[in-house]
Formats: sequence, structure tokens, C-alpha cells
Amino acid sequence: MREFTIGKNDAGQRLDRFLAKAVPLLPASLAQKYVRIKRIKVNGARAARDLRLCEGDRVECYVNDEFFDAPDENNVYLTITAPKLHIIYEDENILLLNKPSGQLCHTGDGESGVTLIDHLLAYLYQKREWRPREENAFTPALCNRIDRNTGGIVIAAKNAEALRILNEKIKDREIAKFYLCVCLGRPEPPKGRIECFLRKDERENKMRVYHRPVPDGRSAVTLYDTLITKGELSLVEVELLTGRTHQIRASFADIGHPLLGDGKYGIGQANRKYGENAQLLYSYRLRFDFPTDAGLLHYLKGKEFAADAVPFRQKYFG
Repeated sequence: MREFTIGKNDAGQRLDRFLAKAVPLLPASLAQKYVRIKRIKVNGARAARDLRLCEGDRVECYVNDEFFDAPDENNVYLTITAPKLHIIYEDENILLLNKPSGQLCHTGDGESGVTLIDHLLAYLYQKREWRPREENAFTPALCNRIDRNTGGIVIAAKNAEALRILNEKIKDREIAKFYLCVCLGRPEPPKGRIECFLRKDERENKMRVYHRPVPDGRSAVTLYDTLITKGELSLVEVELLTGRTHQIRASFADIGHPLLGDGKYGIGQANRKYGENAQLLYSYRLRFDFPTDAGLLHYLKGKEFAADAVPFRQKYFG
């Protein structure tokens, strides 16, 4: 038998979702059965799988040992002696990190290497703000992600309540996100709104743009404002009203102004001319609008943060 005492970061979760993290090798169907036949109890009594756990609850698991994953001391964060993070803002609940172009947020899609989340976990572990052996299920997490070759601000949550709130605010579009990009030509009109539908082409691993609803297509809305045009290049500020994969890159290519350096949606000849092999796109500013209650994070309402420098802005526009 294993017993878990619910701490602050585990409180508020459904029992079945807690089990999926705390006993990762236990299949969901078997976990459901064990709850039903009282091999998994809460505070010594039968509990429904959708029970919301409270701080101090005891979850008793009469489950074979092979279903428990032993703590892994070979995690990447333990190998990082000097975490490299460009911190824009930090408090007891969140961090705002300035991710450089070329760094992965997480591993996945066949890519590997030391990631932003690895450096974040190393940083919090070394500060003793995160003690993995004292947590049943929670791990600090990134609330948004940006492409490997896009730089800019990534929001990280230090505790479960902050993560829940931020995920909700992002979903409800209560955090305004602004990007800078360099595109070919000057968009006309210089300030406007792009509305389309995006659907992933699995074979080519890129987003296709449609101007009518299509099966599996997702609406994408982008606001833009051309700040500077110099020769054949324009510096454009973009606000995302939706957060679709490759939304800016695909949308700007569709209107005839692809991003400089973009190897997937851009123009190879122009990229070679300027020696750019990654899209010039940067998530440089965000604002916590929070028109509804933000609970623990109420103090962030109305606050705005920006990256101190965007590398390509100075290079091309002085």
C-alpha cells in the first residue's frame, strides 16, 4: 500500500487526474476499476473518481508496487550546474522568461536537447523553491510555448494554482500577446486585421491557409501594425487574438509578405540574400488584461512587460 498526503499544489485536482500523475504506470481503466472496488480510497473511505481533492486528504492506494515509478535521479535538470535563464520578471508565483531563438521550450516532435523547461527546473531546484521528492504530482511548467526559432517571452508557473489560473486566462484571451516581425514588402493597408482558417498538412508538416471554414480548420485572427519600412523590409507589430500553430508565419505568407528567414513559409532567395535561416519573429511584449477575477494573481492585472531588446530590430532598422 502507498499513501499520498495531498499538499497545496495537488489540491483541487480530480482524483483520477491526480492518480494519472502520481501513479503514472497505472492504466486509466485499471485506476477507475480500483477506485470502484475500493482499492483506492480517500481518507479511508470509498471515493468517486471525479472527487476534488483537498489539502490534507490522504489517498490510499492498494496497488501492486510495479505500478509506481521510482523517482528518477537522472533528470536533465540535475545535470545543469549553471541554469541559463534571461528573467524579465519573477515573483513567488510566476516567472517571465526571455527565450532566445534556437532554444526549444520542450522536447518533442523528434527534437532533443537541453530545453527551456530543463533550465527552469534546474533554477527552481537549486533555489529550493521546487522540491520534487516532496511533490506527489506537480512540476513547474511553461504556460505558453513558442517555436524553436522564434524568440521572446514565455510565462512559467511555479505552483499549481498559478498554472491553473494562467492556463485559464490564456484560453479566455485575457493575456494580450504582441510580436515583432520582419516581413518582405510593405503590407497594404499598413495597419489591419487578418482573418483566416488554418489546417495542418500532416504530410508537409505545415499549416495551410483557407478563407472559408474547412473540416479540421481552426479560425485565426491577427492584428498588425507596420511600424517601419526600409527598402524591401518592414518591421511589423502583431497582436494575436487567437493562438494557432504558425499563425503569424502562415498568415503573412498568405497575404504576400512572408517573414524574412522563414524556411517553411518564406522565400529562399530572400533568406539567402540577407543570410537569415530562421524566421525574424519575436514575442516581445505582453499585458495581463484580466477583465475577470484572477484569484492568486490579482496583482498582475493591468501590468505590462516587454523584452529589453529584439536582436533583429537594431540590425535592420537602427
